[in-house]
Amino acid sequence: MLFDAALALLLALLALVRADIGEGPTPQYVKQCSRSDPKLKSCLIDALHHLRPYLKAGIPEIELPAVEPFRMDELKLSLTGGTNGYTVRLRELLVRGASNYTVDDIKLGSPFEAIIRMPALILDAQYTSSGVLIILPASGSGTFHARFAGARALVRGLVSMHPRSGKTYLNIDNLDVQLGVKDVNMRVRKVFNNNRILTEATNLFLRENGQEVLKIMEPQLKKKLSTLFAGIVNQLLRNVPVETFLLE
Repeated sequence: MLFDAALALLLALLALVRADIGEGPTPQYVKQCSRSDPKLKSCLIDALHHLRPYLKAGIPEIELPAVEPFRMDELKLSLTGGTNGYTVRLRELLVRGASNYTVDDIKLGSPFEAIIRMPALILDAQYTSSGVLIILPASGSGTFHARFAGARALVRGLVSMHPRSGKTYLNIDNLDVQLGVKDVNMRVRKVFNNNRILTEATNLFLRENGQEVLKIMEPQLKKKLSTLFAGIVNQLLRNVPVETFLLE
């Protein structure tokens, strides 16, 4: 889920766009930085923080979609093993909170690195389950809600440079995130035809195994979101040369 913040970070680092002097007024969402600034890293971090409200709402003039809420298709989770193992399918996922990030540190170059934090990420989805949970048959559907508090991510990425028509363009070749969440809270509602015993059993399982469920989610989240985010960022970078990112 922290790939939402990685998207915000990458778009900010790699797309401080249309900051050329001579191309009209500087857009409100851009806080300009100079390559020669001895405090360039601090300036870039400030620029990232400046972008937060614009990332939340989206920037239509550069075809940048809003990151609030971020939408995903589905996740399939096998939470217990065995013939009647308990499996969960989450569909129509909405993730909120990604734009409320703080950048602790960045390292420019390829690979680039960044440490980002968010007070909380909120996930809502449609929920379908099958199999046996503890000793109870637990097949049903309803809604799923999760709050991941104290989120921290170490984001790493590889960037390649491509000259074209006298300009230099970037491409994100690879993304990776090391994820940490201080507190996990998950619950389901309106499941099993509002069967109180099964609903309480499911929520007890989620409360006691939140970190383990998150670990099961993470590989799918990383794969899905890295592919999607890299596509969004690279679509922008194909049209905006490096020379417009930073002032000389």
